Amino acid sequence: MAPLRSPEGLDPGRFDLLTFDCYGTLVDWERGILEAARPICAAHGASPDAAALVGAFGEHEHVVQAERFRPYREVLALTLDRMGAALGFRPAARQRAAFGASVGDWPVFPDTVEALRRLAGKFKLGIVSNVDDDLFAQSGKRLEVPFDWVVTAEQVGSYKPAPAHFHEMARRSGIPKERTLHVAQSRFHDIAPASSLGYATLWVDRPGLARAGGAAPPAAAEADARVSSMAEAVALLTKA
Repeated sequence: MAPLRSPEGLDPGRFDLLTFDCYGTLVDWERGILEAARPICAAHGASPDAAALVGAFGEHEHVVQAERFRPYREVLALTLDRMGAALGFRPAARQRAAFGASVGDWPVFPDTVEALRRLAGKFKLGIVSNVDDDLFAQSGKRLEVPFDWVVTAEQVGSYKPAPAHFHEMARRSGIPKERTLHVAQSRFHDIAPASSLGYATLWVDRPGLARAGGAAPPAAAEADARVSSMAEAVALLTKA
């Protein structure tokens, strides 16, 4: 899919800061979820297909996040409990812990690192992510490119689509929303809240394994522009 060319309001020259969701946008969380969950399912005699497993994650993760704030490791462990209940098994404590710690092993998309390197030469870069600090630190090594600011769920005590990540990023960076573009895959966690706060948004509509939102719940929010990869995002944001 070719990039949806920017409307007048998405002139790249407007922006000083690009903020990114990490998981689903830069890191292939669907693949990471599958690689972490499949051995656990198999140990209990369950063999759901990829779409069913990713869909189950998307159905339950945001519900756990909305209950109250917990570290993301605990969110993942409780999400696995709910996935297991739907599939007819109860994961063991060591399996819950392994799934919660698996984030650091989730792979980056093949186009991510080069895209970040190119964008870092033109913009300030920030992360707003629903994750624990130590888990993002592991992912950050895979991303290779340093970010100017990183805001995590652990730091703000809430999970997107709550707005605290965006408020904290604006406070730390000192860059107004009018000069900030939020780049993300999840319309539910990112495009909807960022748009409602007045940010311009770029939807990285990566093909998913389940439903329209993949591992995220579906949402009807519309972004200012859409691409299907970070490589296309670079082409859009570095055009003359």
